[in-house]
Amino acid sequence: MNTVPSMISPANTTLPTRQLGLTDMHITRVGFGAWAIGGPDWAVGWGAQDDNDSIAAIRHAIDRGINWIDTAAIYGLGHSEEVVRRALADIAPDKRPYVFTKCGLVWDDTNRQAPPRQVGAPASIRREVESSLRRLGVERIDLYQMHWPAEDGTPLEAYWRTLLDLKKEGKVRAVGLSNHNAKQLAAAETLGHVDTLQPPFSAIRRAVATDELPWCDEHRTGVIVYSPMQSGLLTGSFTSERAAALAKDDWRSRNAEFTGGRLDSNLKLAHAFRPIAEAHGTSVAAIAVAWTLAWPGVTGAIVGARSSAQVDGWLAAASLQLTSNEMAVIAEAIQATGAGNGPSLPAV
Repeated sequence: MNTVPSMISPANTTLPTRQLGLTDMHITRVGFGAWAIGGPDWAVGWGAQDDNDSIAAIRHAIDRGINWIDTAAIYGLGHSEEVVRRALADIAPDKRPYVFTKCGLVWDDTNRQAPPRQVGAPASIRREVESSLRRLGVERIDLYQMHWPAEDGTPLEAYWRTLLDLKKEGKVRAVGLSNHNAKQLAAAETLGHVDTLQPPFSAIRRAVATDELPWCDEHRTGVIVYSPMQSGLLTGSFTSERAAALAKDDWRSRNAEFTGGRLDSNLKLAHAFRPIAEAHGTSVAAIAVAWTLAWPGVTGAIVGARSSAQVDGWLAAASLQLTSNEMAVIAEAIQATGAGNGPSLPAV
């Protein structure tokens, strides 16, 4: 198998970058999220996707300066990683973005719609990393994260030690945890530094601002947040009609944030972003992403796209800085609408 290293120098982008924790990687403030491009035929798919559109979106993001892609083995049951490989195949090694992926969710090939199992067994993780290396066509994964805490009886210490060993062996460049809490981060840190945390974070879903973001800021653990636009709710283009029309194979059709009173509150919050977006000459989506980047401890935000036009819709967030007054206005809107939960404003 012909493989190439996944790397890009910050000099290859004109967008602002930040060091990812204590690693040697400097990443753009936004990265390309590859969950949706995994396709529809699995438990948490986003509906039908066109692989050619997905590849064009990835390449467009890279052309615009984005220097990292976040995917996972579970996205499309391997399909997202394969699409990422195809998108990068013709790009020179020294111009490739960093590629981040995840492990710990194991699926049943005989029942693609079954919920994946959260497995932390060391042998399972080692099988997963080899499969991801093959699907991505790389010699080393830039960031490898445990997707969720294990539920197969494997203690955190065992699966975290496995990730640290993979880093030592050169299979991966950096290691982190996704969807883990501050107590779990502290337990892992006693064995070896947690390079990154990948938590959900948006103006709707704010819980990690209480404990996890401060912990990461204190321990110099990089944070790349996911769903900063709350899976489309904070794009400014989402409507109640669109929510009602979501396909059955789109996981959002079954999510409480997309129905009833919670949907109404979320859409009102998105509407409150409009004056700020207009003042910056940008989109509501970009403001929603920039809001997450304004919090101490947040290094970058993962933003999904299924087309080049969607990339252009949020790219401005890579260079956008919200003022303290704008953050206060958004905090007031959060309180007024009752959307979501968690702190609405960073601590002074």
